[in-house]
Amino acid sequence: MFIKQNKFKKFLVVFLTGMIAQLALAMTVQAKDAYTIKNGELQRPTGYREWIYVGTPVTPNDMNNGKAAFPELHNVYIDPKSWAYWKNNGEFRDGTILIKELVSVGSKAAVSGQGYFMGEFVGLEATIKSKTLFPSEPGHWGYYSFSSKDHKTLSNAAKPFPTASCNGCHQVSAADDFVFTQYYPVLTAGKGTGKEASGGYLSDLKNHYVEPKGK
Repeated sequence: MFIKQNKFKKFLVVFLTGMIAQLALAMTVQAKDAYTIKNGELQRPTGYREWIYVGTPVTPNDMNNGKAAFPELHNVYIDPKSWAYWKNNGEFRDGTILIKELVSVGSKAAVSGQGYFMGEFVGLEATIKSKTLFPSEPGHWGYYSFSSKDHKTLSNAAKPFPTASCNGCHQVSAADDFVFTQYYPVLTAGKGTGKEASGGYLSDLKNHYVEPKGK
C-alpha cells in the first residue's frame, strides 16, 4: 500500500510540475506576442479593442479647406504590456505596438448639439517600436497600414512603409519618443504615475479647462 501511495505522489508531483510549466509558457507567449512578424510582414493584429484605449484625435475636412490629410477619427490602442511599462517608467518599451483604427466622420448633429460623431470603420494602421526590426530608423519606430485604397477592406498582412513619410512630422511635433502623446490624455496623465494611471485615484484633475461664458 505504501509503495502505491509513493508512486501516486511522484506521479502527482510530475503532473503538477508539467502543468505549471505549460501555464508559465502560455503566459509568457501571451505577454510577449502582442504582434507577429512573418516573412517581413506584420500580421494583422486581432483583439486590440480589448487593449488600453488612449484617445481619438480627428482633423476633419470641414476645418482643413475641405481636404484634411487625416480626415478620419483615429481610435488608438496600446498593448497591455507596453501600457504597464509606460505607466511605471514613463517610456515606450522596445516591443511597443500602437494600433490606430480609422473611423469615418458620421453624423454632425445629435440631440446634444452639433459635432463630429463616429461613423463606420474605414481602416487600420499600426506602429511598432523595435530595435530588431528597425535598427536604423529614428526611435526604432516602423509604420504599417492594412487599409485598402478605397477603405473597403483590410489586408491580412502589411509591410512597413518608408519611415521618412511619417517620422519627419513625428520627430518635429510629437511630445514623447515620436508619439503624439499630447493628443492622448490617457498617455499624458498616465506617464510614470503607476496605479494612478488606471483612473479614479485623483480628486484634483490638474487641467487647464476654463468654463465658457454664456452669451
